[in-house]
Amino acid sequence: MGSSGGHTGGEQAERGARPGAGRLRALLDGFAGRRVVVLGDMVADEYIIGRPTRLSREAPIPVLEWVDRYIVPGGATNPARNLRALGAEVAVAGVIGRDEPGRALRRQLLAEGIGVEALVEEEGRPTSTNTRVIGGSAQVVSQQIARIDRKVRTPLGADAQGRIAAFLRREIPQAAALLLSDYENGVIGPELIALALPLAAAHGLVTTVDAHGDLRRFRGVTIATPNQDEAAAELGRPLHGDDDVCRAGRDLLDRMDARNVLITRGSEGMTLAGRDGGCHHLPVSNLSEVRDATGAGDTVAATVTLALVAGAAPLEAAHLGNLAAGIVVRRLGAATTDREELTAEIDAARRRADAAE
Repeated sequence: MGSSGGHTGGEQAERGARPGAGRLRALLDGFAGRRVVVLGDMVADEYIIGRPTRLSREAPIPVLEWVDRYIVPGGATNPARNLRALGAEVAVAGVIGRDEPGRALRRQLLAEGIGVEALVEEEGRPTSTNTRVIGGSAQVVSQQIARIDRKVRTPLGADAQGRIAAFLRREIPQAAALLLSDYENGVIGPELIALALPLAAAHGLVTTVDAHGDLRRFRGVTIATPNQDEAAAELGRPLHGDDDVCRAGRDLLDRMDARNVLITRGSEGMTLAGRDGGCHHLPVSNLSEVRDATGAGDTVAATVTLALVAGAAPLEAAHLGNLAAGIVVRRLGAATTDREELTAEIDAARRRADAAE
């Protein structure tokens, strides 16, 4: 793929050689039953659905007639759901409020077989909730009219932090991977980072961080999966092309003392930088079918984590993550995929590649 940035020796992204379909399918077989602990910010994604009836006389906005309301797990619960859908045994650690969104999150996670022992209710702290108002009908394409976020960014109280810390001390030694999903809602503070990452390293876990700010807090992880905007914000400079993104990946490797950095780039695919000195660009697997990129980064983080646990090389893991993201972006809202769908996508990608040659 061409680059809009100037070339600098050793910084250019190479197209990541596609692993064989048989190898990728074999890695998928290694996902089943792997235990993963997800630490992070639990968010309720609330959807209010309305049918447009007329324009308001009070403001230039549509008036919606009530159709439905529902809550789906968001924030750190989305990578947890992706991990579970791919066959992993998953437990979440985080905080919810003693309120209806928190109860809805707990019910849905339990229904999907995700462990909620460390889903702590903190008195006086509401569940972080993102409310989306959607307008549409059978004759009109649904679209988001407004979004209202209720975020709590205060640090955890001593009791909640202590309960989560006790859970991590007990569960990390029994797990295969630790995934940290930070939406800057106050759960992943310095104390829990100082406990979780060294403990995971001591027990040989794959550690993945998907954080929305201050990546340097997470030192020594196996892989970080920021998107391009997050990488640019962390480094304080714009990223204008493949070469810029490669340089950013290398800088983040040093800043985080990480083994790998996988920068997701929306319609531009993703770029993997590793300690081996390589930098590989993976184009979007099927750009023509993209519908909604919401939650695709969570799918990438979950898939890459399990691939590394199953013995994948980082580039193989990135290819699987790219294919998984290509499935969920065809759906509206945060979505998951499973091993059967991913197997079919591996075969479809191979057919597309063969046809292009």
